[in-house]
Amino acid sequence: MRPDDGKDASLRSDAQRNRERILAVALTELTRSADAPLSAIAKKAGVGQGTFYRNFPNREALVLEVYRYEVQQVAETAATLLETRAPDQALREWMDRLAQYAMAKAGLADALRKATNPQPGALAKLGYGPVSSAVDLLLRANEEAGTIRPGVTSDDFVLAIAGLWQIDPHGDWQPRARRLLDLVMDGLRAGAPRP
Repeated sequence: MRPDDGKDASLRSDAQRNRERILAVALTELTRSADAPLSAIAKKAGVGQGTFYRNFPNREALVLEVYRYEVQQVAETAATLLETRAPDQALREWMDRLAQYAMAKAGLADALRKATNPQPGALAKLGYGPVSSAVDLLLRANEEAGTIRPGVTSDDFVLAIAGLWQIDPHGDWQPRARRLLDLVMDGLRAGAPRP
């Protein structure tokens, strides 16, 4: 090991923390206002302009990374929940996390439209892979445990919860989302080999 390896790791760790702070602040600020100034985001994240622009050279790069980062966080939650919960509890809690993401994404919609002019479906493709993998993981665990009906695919699941994206994120969305997701969960449990 070279003498400066610890220092390099520390610098990488600091850079990663800076990046994560920027993304967290950007999610909040861009959800509030699609036109949030980049300088205000950098200041609230506690980083200088140079650090900010080294990570995100323009608004489009920042907005797309916020979107990608949020999708990845939601996807990774599936495996974490399966480590500590029964499969059906993990699935239901993950659905709540997905609902929170859906409401935040709705707030980001203006920022995504203003910052990017992607090809039709490009944003959906960016988020579909990680979410689909998470859904597959949760459905497979539940099918193996006998807690949901056999044969449910990730496409079936996504279609079943599509109503989430119809809920107004600016209103009292939590009770409506909870009711919708409880109905979906009840439907998944119907016909399960082990009730």
